Amino acid sequence: MHLLLSNHFLSLQNPRIFSNSCRRRRRILFPTVKRKITIVVTKSAASASGSSQRATTLQNETLEILEWRSLCNQLSPFTSTSMALTQTQTGAIPIGQTVEESQKLLDQTAAALHAMKALESEPLDLAAIENVSEIVRCAASGQLLTVTELCRIRRTLRAARAVWEKLVAIAAGSIGDSSGSYTPLLEILQSCNLQMELEQKIGFCIDCNLSMVLDRASEELELIRAERKRNMENLDSLLKEVSTRIFQAGGIDRPFVTKRRSRMCVGIRASHKYLLPDAVALNVSSSGATYFMEPKEAVELNNMEVRLSNSEKAEEMTILSLLTSEIAEAEADIMCLLNRVLEVDLAFARAAYAHWVNGVCPIFISKEYDTENSIDGGNALSVDIEGMQHPLLLGSSLRNMLDDLASNPGNPSKLYGENDVTVAGNSSEQTHNFPVPIDIKVECGTRVVVISGPNTGGKTASMKTLGLASLMSKAGMYLPAKNQPRLPWFDLVLADIGDNQSLEQNLSTFSGHMSRICNILEVASEESLVLIDEIGSGTDPMEGVALSTSILQYLKDCVNLAVVTTHYADLSCLKEKDSRFENAAMEFSMESLQPTYQILWGSTGDSNALAIAKSIGFDRSIIECAKNWLENLKAENQVERKGLLYQSLMQERSRLEAQFKRAASLHAEIMDLYHEIEDEAKDLDKREIALREKESQKVEQELNAAKLQIDNVIMEFENQLRTAPYNEFNSLIRKSESAISSIVRAHNPHDGFSLSKTNTSNYQPHSGEQVHVKGLGNKLATVVEAPGEDDDTVLVQYGKVRIRVKKDNIRAIQSSKRTATSSIHRLKTQEHQGREFQNSSDANNINETTYGPLIKTSKNSIDLRGMRAEEAAHHLNMAISAREPQSVLFVVHGMGTGVVKERALEILRTHPRVTKYEQESPLNYGCTVAYIK
Repeated sequence: MHLLLSNHFLSLQNPRIFSNSCRRRRRILFPTVKRKITIVVTKSAASASGSSQRATTLQNETLEILEWRSLCNQLSPFTSTSMALTQTQTGAIPIGQTVEESQKLLDQTAAALHAMKALESEPLDLAAIENVSEIVRCAASGQLLTVTELCRIRRTLRAARAVWEKLVAIAAGSIGDSSGSYTPLLEILQSCNLQMELEQKIGFCIDCNLSMVLDRASEELELIRAERKRNMENLDSLLKEVSTRIFQAGGIDRPFVTKRRSRMCVGIRASHKYLLPDAVALNVSSSGATYFMEPKEAVELNNMEVRLSNSEKAEEMTILSLLTSEIAEAEADIMCLLNRVLEVDLAFARAAYAHWVNGVCPIFISKEYDTENSIDGGNALSVDIEGMQHPLLLGSSLRNMLDDLASNPGNPSKLYGENDVTVAGNSSEQTHNFPVPIDIKVECGTRVVVISGPNTGGKTASMKTLGLASLMSKAGMYLPAKNQPRLPWFDLVLADIGDNQSLEQNLSTFSGHMSRICNILEVASEESLVLIDEIGSGTDPMEGVALSTSILQYLKDCVNLAVVTTHYADLSCLKEKDSRFENAAMEFSMESLQPTYQILWGSTGDSNALAIAKSIGFDRSIIECAKNWLENLKAENQVERKGLLYQSLMQERSRLEAQFKRAASLHAEIMDLYHEIEDEAKDLDKREIALREKESQKVEQELNAAKLQIDNVIMEFENQLRTAPYNEFNSLIRKSESAISSIVRAHNPHDGFSLSKTNTSNYQPHSGEQVHVKGLGNKLATVVEAPGEDDDTVLVQYGKVRIRVKKDNIRAIQSSKRTATSSIHRLKTQEHQGREFQNSSDANNINETTYGPLIKTSKNSIDLRGMRAEEAAHHLNMAISAREPQSVLFVVHGMGTGVVKERALEILRTHPRVTKYEQESPLNYGCTVAYIK
């Protein structure tokens, strides 16, 4: 299919092979193959799928309970690629689904630790590898890749090759390494196709530093660019000669060669166009004084430049298409390479984390080992973790310690003591005492461990530590413990920790716990680890003990290990009847009345609730009262207590019956009152309609009176306008507007209640009408274009801005106000052909200087375009001197080269008759307005 894309890249030896193949290919199509797959699901398969989905859901919830994502975040600072950073921040690092996969991850971590020591002086450059998966998918879908995207792929392939070569080098250079310490790392990339040929092809065709396709990419591209360079040299030489000739003839201030409409041309004054006969005018300046002309001699050269430019772009697209096709065919190899590089990055991140926490590699104990030792009756342990620290608490502690060391670099012993300063990874034994390390010792054959002890004693934290240790081992992470931890490989870690209360699902605390435990029992297998906190709590203690006992009896036969915490002393007695149960207690110091956070295996602990309450600071009388209640709850006092309880219940029953009778009487009285009010409310609608009609008539009378007053003001204004001189026109308008505003305010309701509401659904605005616009703060705007039959939008103008708004967002003004405003607007447009007057922001300042109309006419304008600077200055001075006082002058200077404009502005700044001036605006380019004293 592709002659260029052979299995062996020969272009470095013979670049013409690649060039000629490029020329043959002009377009690449990527067909998408769709396959129809028919899946037949049997009833048993569907059931298994549902169970698997439920197990996955419970496992994900357990990860959230154990804060697995936060633990994965501790790996983020040790990652190098964006792919690994994303996975660690989202908690999506791989967890082995079999014991073989987990062991493979641990071996990779061990190999990365060896490689870190060997590469200490020159570590791997994994940061240069980018996540180009989306680019590769775009290429496979048929999208043409850009030069930048191709360069990103080349950099990634080159960086991946460098990683592989460095790993091979350290493996080959390791002397006496017969155990193959680096083999797990080499196996990750060993089967990958590094796409060296593709990397070389991209480098041969593209200069990634300049982000451009090189001439050597194809013979035709090289010829086109050479021809285009010669043509541009000829064209530039010709235009410079023509422009110099025009300058010498006085047709331009300086030789000027430019480009307009993608064609090279020269600048020339409009008055000297005759110097270029048969030339083509490509453009003209905004002032009209300068033309941009293409000489007749340059037409063919410009045409050649356009053709060569198009040919060059087409050839570059061909080369990019061929490289895109190559990447599309290598999609599987590149994606596989990215995944393998991700594995390498995560392995080094786990190794760096192990160095940071001074971790040790765990060992998985097989089920056969557990069975043999339990039959022999030995004291072998199925879970043997010594000095394990909670990894999340440890990570926070290490970060705080490093921060403190950074803030006190001179004398760290002041912070921690002379013998208590240890940086993780620099010592074989950590001396920092937080979090408190614990020992987890479970003998072979034990299936259920019941942990008892006081609140705040560390039961839940210890159970979470075991869960996290299991997950870390499955994910190939070292444990922050001592010696060599040993534990089984658990297929599922299922936890019920915390409050599962849900108002949305109508679950109480107890119901939430039981619902989750029920799901756990359904999906747990003989290789699962189950963690349950405060089993059976939240209900009657007797029923809670009975239900908890039944659950634990079930768990001992169907899971590898279950660890539960409880305050029920009866659950600790299960060990006496079945050797598969084991007890553990959290140690509590009665001298200091504080927990030590150590686990006493084989012991039963007390809750010590009263001792803890005393240490917290409860009043002594409360503690003594609680002791008395505890004495009364003993078995010998239960009979008397039951009698008192029965008597109390009978008294409560009598009280509730009396309240029921009283409530029934109140209900009857309320119903009578309700029916009475209902009868009174039947005629409310008729009375409301009559009242509205009466108020409407009153408002209509007031509106007619206001309209009559406004009409009188307008008639008086029109009579005075016929006889009044020109300089009194502004004062007449102010007087009339003030009178109309007074009338409107006198008739404007202040209570916010209006009976004449506008029906916006039936209201149809007309062109020229003024309306209120909600989007403009109910400001007045003028309707420019009325809505059509099928259009619900209106074009309105507010000041100089035109916007289109929905018809629902406009509101008609009251008829009297609309009449007055329309009349004033009509009078302003009739007199003096639509002059606009500057109104003072302060209505009381009537002595402010006013100027003439701000409408540009031939009488108040001077056109300086096409003049020289001195000539323009002379005409402008004469025009300013000839203007009458308190008038405006429009100075049209154009844009051009800016010489005339600068001279005009200089005169306006210094002339004694000019009060101020306003430079051109977006609606009036090339014109400056001057105000004459």
